[in-house]
Amino acid sequence: MAPSDKPYRVYRGGRSKGNVPLKRKSGASNRRDAASADRAASSTHRFRVPHLGLRHGGWKRRTLFGFILLLVLILVWAVAGYLSLSSGADKANARLGASAKRALTPTHGLMLSNTSNILVLGTDHANTAERRGIQHSDSMMIVHTDPSRHRIVYLSIPRDLRINVPTHGWDRINTAFQFGGAALAIKTVAGYTGLPINHVIVVDFSQFRQLIDALGGVDINVPKPILSNPFGCPFTAARCATWHGYRFAKGLQHMNGQRALVYSRIRENQLDPSETDITRGARQQQVVQAVLSKITSPTTMIKLPWLGDDLLKPMATDLSAAQLMQLGWIKLRASSTLHCRLGGDSQSFGGALEIAPSEDNYSVIQMVEGTTPARAPDISSSQYAPGCSKGTMLP
Repeated sequence: MAPSDKPYRVYRGGRSKGNVPLKRKSGASNRRDAASADRAASSTHRFRVPHLGLRHGGWKRRTLFGFILLLVLILVWAVAGYLSLSSGADKANARLGASAKRALTPTHGLMLSNTSNILVLGTDHANTAERRGIQHSDSMMIVHTDPSRHRIVYLSIPRDLRINVPTHGWDRINTAFQFGGAALAIKTVAGYTGLPINHVIVVDFSQFRQLIDALGGVDINVPKPILSNPFGCPFTAARCATWHGYRFAKGLQHMNGQRALVYSRIRENQLDPSETDITRGARQQQVVQAVLSKITSPTTMIKLPWLGDDLLKPMATDLSAAQLMQLGWIKLRASSTLHCRLGGDSQSFGGALEIAPSEDNYSVIQMVEGTTPARAPDISSSQYAPGCSKGTMLP
C-alpha cells in the first residue's frame, strides 16, 4: 500500500445554520397557508375600531356618557326656559293695545345688529283717594341701545316737561298717557325728541313688589340719606301717630319688593327740602333699571324655566321672548353706559309749576345718539338743567 493511501475516506461537508429541515406532509402545510391567507384577506375588509378604553366600564366611557348627559340637560333647560319666557311675553304682548303697536317705528333686522329706542313708561296707580282714576305716566325713560359701539343710554324725561301734546295742545308730557294711553305717549315723545320709538314697555309699579321678590330683590344705590314724608304707615294706628316716615341710609342697598316700592313712591325728603319731582322720577327710574338689569342677568336666565312666565306680569310690551333675550345679551356686552336727562326751567303755568324746555335738550339728544361728546348738566344755572353723565342721573 502506498504511503499516501489511507485505509479510510475523508468526507467534507455540512449544512447551513438553523433547525434541521424535516420533511412534512404537504396537505397540512397547504391548509395552514390557506387559513393565513383568509385571515389576511378578511382583515383588509373589516373596519377596526381603535381601543378607547370604553369596554368594561372604563373612565373614558363614563366621561363621554356624562358629557352627553350634560348636553341633553342644557338643551332641555334652554327649551323649557324659552317656552316659559315666551308664554309670559305672549301675555304681555296681549296687554299692549293695538294702537300702541301701530304707533311704533318698526326695525329691520335683529336688535343685536341695529340701534333701538325703547320707551319705558312707569305708572303707579296707588289705591288712594288723591290718585284714584289718575292714569298719568309717573316715569318716562328711553333706553337707547347701540350694539355696534357696545353702548346703552338711559334718557330720563321729566314728567312735568311742558310740550305740545298732539291733538291736546300744550301740557305736561305725562298727560299724553292720560289722554291717549301708550299710543299717544309714543307719538308725543317721538315728536319732541326726534327719536324713532321702536319698542315700548309699560310698567305697573303696583305689581312690582311680587316681581322683585321673585327675583330675589334688587340692588339700588341711594345717593343720600332719606327720611320720607309719612305715607303708607305699616304699623298700628297708635304707633303711626308718632311715626315720622321711612328711612333710607346712603349707599348701595339690597331691597325687597316692599322696600323698593316705598323708595320709588317717596315724594318728599325731610332731610333735603331742595329735592324736586325730578328727584322722585329719578328714584323710580333707578328701580326700573334695577329690575330690568336683574331680569336680563345671567342668574335670572338660569331660573327661566321657573320664573319666565312671571317676569313680565307687571308689564305690557311689544317685545318678544327672542328680543328680550337679545336685549339681555346687548346689556351683558355693553362696555359703556350713559345716563342722560332732558330739562329746562321751572315756571308757573295756570298756577301749576311746570318745566319749560331748554334749548339744550336737542344737544342732549345728540349725546344720546353718540354724535356729540357727553356733557354734564350745569346745575349752577338750573336745578333742572339737561345733560349726560356716566354716573346715576340724580340732581
